[in-house]
Amino acid sequence: MDLFLPLSLSTIIFFLFIVFRTTAAVSRRRLRLPPGNVGLPVIGETFQLISAYKTENPEPFIDARVSKYGTVFTTHVFGERTVFSADADTNRFILQNEGRLFESSYPSSIANLVGKHSLLLMRGGLHRRMHSLTMSFANSTIIKDHLLVDIDRLVRMNLDSWTGRILLMEVAKKITFELTLKQLLSIDPCEWSESLRKEYMLVIEGFFSIPIPFFSLTYRRAIQARKRVTSALHLVVRERRIERESGVKKNDMLAALFDSDCDDDEEIVDFLVSLLVAGYDTTSTTMTLAVKFLTDTPSALAQLKEEHEEIRAKKGASSVALEWDDYKSMPFTQCVVNETLRLSNIISGVFRRAMTDVKIKDYTIPKGSKVFASLRAVHLAQDNFEDARVFNPWRWQKTSDPTNFMPFGGGPRRCPGHELARVELSVFLHHLITRFSWKPAEEDKLVFFPTTRTQKRYPIIVQRRNVVE
Repeated sequence: MDLFLPLSLSTIIFFLFIVFRTTAAVSRRRLRLPPGNVGLPVIGETFQLISAYKTENPEPFIDARVSKYGTVFTTHVFGERTVFSADADTNRFILQNEGRLFESSYPSSIANLVGKHSLLLMRGGLHRRMHSLTMSFANSTIIKDHLLVDIDRLVRMNLDSWTGRILLMEVAKKITFELTLKQLLSIDPCEWSESLRKEYMLVIEGFFSIPIPFFSLTYRRAIQARKRVTSALHLVVRERRIERESGVKKNDMLAALFDSDCDDDEEIVDFLVSLLVAGYDTTSTTMTLAVKFLTDTPSALAQLKEEHEEIRAKKGASSVALEWDDYKSMPFTQCVVNETLRLSNIISGVFRRAMTDVKIKDYTIPKGSKVFASLRAVHLAQDNFEDARVFNPWRWQKTSDPTNFMPFGGGPRRCPGHELARVELSVFLHHLITRFSWKPAEEDKLVFFPTTRTQKRYPIIVQRRNVVE
């Protein structure tokens, strides 16, 4: 009898497992889900994905599945069955149908760290209103009339201290954090801002960790760092409200949030947290990789130098600060920026969830399904770009905005700071190229998990050029 009981339980469990798998298979045939492999129970193919993205060449993870199942396939990553799209048309369809067929949905590790009131997680009318507010503060007119002078000043101020061996990714992060903090809160670089930046680095490291503090030390540190970040920002918001009541008004994002009648400080802080993440990490990584790709492609670097030396010569020695007309006279720089964005794919893709059953490519994505639109897969597909995995900025002299190029996403959630990021990159490249020569201090390589970066933070040796400042 003692032996019969566990055997009976085992038989029942096995029977239920067979029924579950059979029912799921029948349901999938009825709905015609995208084909694929969900891997091991619970874990799925998460470890395969992470292992691939921790290398310099993560493409085999996507390539193998596209070759076997097609450009839309099913996998199971980060604890959930996920429909993965490596197809440009499908990605556009997903992005453009935000709020109608799909809604924003990110892993809980990211959602918990950016906060429930962040722009990333907002939906419906609230998202449209706050997205519009953010875009209104980062459009071409605002950049031209208000932000460019600070961008140029802060970039030059940071470069003034460069000498010898530097970790480019580290100093680039310092630049972009100071720029973003100035634009959001009118705070100039200081010990407080540097302390806040170090806490932010811990927060970002937790984005793709297992969201269980007991299990993941990285996630536990990120949660603790977020508490310190939000505490610091709450203090800034309270002090600014007091200043505002006394008649002091500043021209920054926080002032715009006050003007929008946002009275909840927790909502404001979450909103600021997400904007600091968006403006800090992605742009600094793009700066670093632009320099790396240019260093590895001397002919592109030489042509870029010619463009910026010509701008410098026209301005004369008495004026080094860039103006809007200077920015608009950088055609090859924009080619370099585009190609860096295409090849580096700082944002690998976007997560969405189906709000209803959705028909895509003769398949049905069931309501509630997690969807990942891979921007990286499209940007690196040979069918979309010739020699897609080669840095070739000249390709953009033939076309400025191809259909398959979506580095800032698309639809209602397209990055509202896309023009601001381009300006910051262009200003940085101008002052770097006209003031310094450099060479790699040691070999370094790209990895893509948990975020895109170089393993050694791209160490270079800089040498100041003999130019009149």
